[in-house]
Amino acid sequence: MTDTEMIDSISQRRIGNSELQDISRVFEDVRDTIGTFIVGNDRLVELVFISLLSEGHILIEGFPGTAKTTCAKIVSALADCEFKRMQCAVDIQPADIIGIHTWDQEKKEFRMRKGPIFSNIFLIDEINRLSPKSQSAFLEAMSECQATVDGIRFGIAKPFFAIATQNPFEKESIFPLSESQRDRFMFSIQTQHLVGEDELELIRREHEGLLRAEKFIGTLAPVLSRQMILQLIEYAAKVHAEPHMQEYIRDIIMATRNHGDIYFGSSSRGSIALLRGAKACAALDNRSYIIPDDVQKIAPYAIQHRIILTREAEFSGVTIPRVMQEIIESVEVP
Repeated sequence: MTDTEMIDSISQRRIGNSELQDISRVFEDVRDTIGTFIVGNDRLVELVFISLLSEGHILIEGFPGTAKTTCAKIVSALADCEFKRMQCAVDIQPADIIGIHTWDQEKKEFRMRKGPIFSNIFLIDEINRLSPKSQSAFLEAMSECQATVDGIRFGIAKPFFAIATQNPFEKESIFPLSESQRDRFMFSIQTQHLVGEDELELIRREHEGLLRAEKFIGTLAPVLSRQMILQLIEYAAKVHAEPHMQEYIRDIIMATRNHGDIYFGSSSRGSIALLRGAKACAALDNRSYIIPDDVQKIAPYAIQHRIILTREAEFSGVTIPRVMQEIIESVEVP
């Protein structure tokens, strides 16, 4: 390859101003639309969009009634893609998720009846109510965008974006996700109760009849299509990361593996999530390159569900957010 060809190849891999504007415009449309219904939770809305750009999946944890499911349903309504939702229960079997071969009496042959996982946007509500056997049915789909039924592999059309919710505070009739299952989610976030002013705004909207979810969702016009999502994913991947920024990401991941309060540090999937998430953050800020602020902003959501504290740290009251803050403050910024 000549020097000219190399320069052309690099320039084609860099994101342009018009591509940045496309990402910013779509995000503003999504954020403003959701904001007319959901009070607060701006960080959740942004992280869902970042997950979409990063071609990853998101785990939303939090108290009941904090708009986890509603937010996911509105995002799905704004995307003109095939959407499926599963309300999880302990008696759901893997075949209910990925599908099963059924006998076609007329054609005298087995036909594949695909489950809800074969969709573009898949909402898994209260995933920790599934048995471990059923939870494992998601692993192949989330990692490889495919599912295996009776030894036959079936591809899932891209984009494939899974949004899982769970209430981590319930203790009965639930099955906590294993570490390998949590690691399949690119990002995780814990929703919180609204602050006083936001709670008052929620009450005002309810009083004025503005919080009828099904009615609101029924009025939404899609601002995203399947092809547009794929294009935005491609745009975000073009955001540049200088070598020193790549090293910064590595140093943060390595710090999770060497911290005294951490028994099990982040996997290499954390490095990928951190890089992709930082690129998406930069794109939302109309930048064609990542900076330390992007990495620091996305780090807790990319890493916190991938680390396990030592027993001594847990007994001492150490928390994962506190450890993450220590790591971000201790790693040298380039």
